[in-house]
Amino acid sequence: MSAAAPPTTATTTGTPPTEPEKRSAIRRAIGAGSIGNFVEQFDYGLYGYMAPVLAPAFFPDSDPTTAVLSTYGIIAVACLFRPLGGTLVGRWGDRVGRKKTLLWTIVLMGVTTAMIGALPTYHQIGILAPLLLLLLRVVQGMVSGGEYVGAVAFIVEWAEPNRRGYYASYASNSCFVGILGGAGTAALTSWAFDGPTLDSWGWRVPFLLALPLSLVGIWLRRRIDESPEFVRATEGGTEVVKAPVKEALRTQWRAILAYCGVSVMLAILSYSWVTFYPEYLTGTLGLPRWMALTSNAISVAVLIPLLPLAGMLSDRIGRKPMLVTGAIACVVLVPLAFWVGEGGTFGSAVASQLIYIVPEFFLTGIVTVCTAELFATRTRFSASAIAYNSSFSIFMGITPFVAALLVSSFDTIYAVWVYLAAAAVLALVVVSAFMTETYRSHLGADKFPG
Repeated sequence: MSAAAPPTTATTTGTPPTEPEKRSAIRRAIGAGSIGNFVEQFDYGLYGYMAPVLAPAFFPDSDPTTAVLSTYGIIAVACLFRPLGGTLVGRWGDRVGRKKTLLWTIVLMGVTTAMIGALPTYHQIGILAPLLLLLLRVVQGMVSGGEYVGAVAFIVEWAEPNRRGYYASYASNSCFVGILGGAGTAALTSWAFDGPTLDSWGWRVPFLLALPLSLVGIWLRRRIDESPEFVRATEGGTEVVKAPVKEALRTQWRAILAYCGVSVMLAILSYSWVTFYPEYLTGTLGLPRWMALTSNAISVAVLIPLLPLAGMLSDRIGRKPMLVTGAIACVVLVPLAFWVGEGGTFGSAVASQLIYIVPEFFLTGIVTVCTAELFATRTRFSASAIAYNSSFSIFMGITPFVAALLVSSFDTIYAVWVYLAAAAVLALVVVSAFMTETYRSHLGADKFPG
């Protein structure tokens, strides 16, 4: 692929696109790709923040700790199905195209999230309530297993070659905006409804919001063409790989393993922060819930404008230096963040999470762009789905549960840091010894030939 900007719709019809047309096409691609990530993370963040409220609605309230752990456990179990779902969705994405696949994923995510808001409770139907919740989370997990990697591939395949990190940062940002939306909605819901009303039916309202959000996503995704890189690599969709999953495992297994070794660190870092830490601030340190959620929302809001800067920096110096710096920051700065947070005040909660976002700055957008760059175009959706869901998705799901269990077992949050530090050391080894630099690579090529 040349260093020129990717073709837009105009180039495929024989008319050279103008610069405004190129920028408009890329903006539409970013919006279309990012909206699904927003909906997915809005739901995930909302579920994590509302877990203490959901727990007595779907489980016996005789043991609150067990109920909360069970609520987190449903996320963990559902995420175990993401590799299967991601593989199926990824195969579809490599065979019929990114656009068609992403249209269906956002429909299914919106419907399943809204259905959670309509479920009967444990007091109404007994054990069927948590089973139905688990079923919806499993379906949603399977669909989400292909949504994120497909959206990243779509954006990167539209991006100018020397700005892929910058454009991919908006996919990362959409996740944090979704989490921020989930946090803000959870905080607003907790403020708007008194305790009995929130426990009775108020918790349902934010989940129902996913349906109109998904309608917006459908509208955005119908307005954009198929990615030009996919069109070019498959001769307009006529030369697709017949068995993309098999081909990805045969030719790109080294890249898959490299991605897994790096992404586990980010999954533990991010989901210890956005889903577990607010509950720790409330349940262990005694901070009022609205303060815990607000402090978390502030830190997410600070990170959001920084991620495009991280993407731009990685476009200049490469992905590997950013990943190494982020891994070191995980080991050095996260225990400092936890120590500051033990002050038990709103100010200490905010300060601790502002420290926590330093490694997030160096890792989040870079792991995101590597989701696409490490893999060749013709099997990118399948290969990235296998890699992402075999590592990031699983640890994203189990981390809140594991973190809560570690604190309960060892009576210290520093046990969570040890869990993260082990993943960071693994990532340092993988990046230093095995990972190929991708920031100036040809998108269509195999990054680990031979």
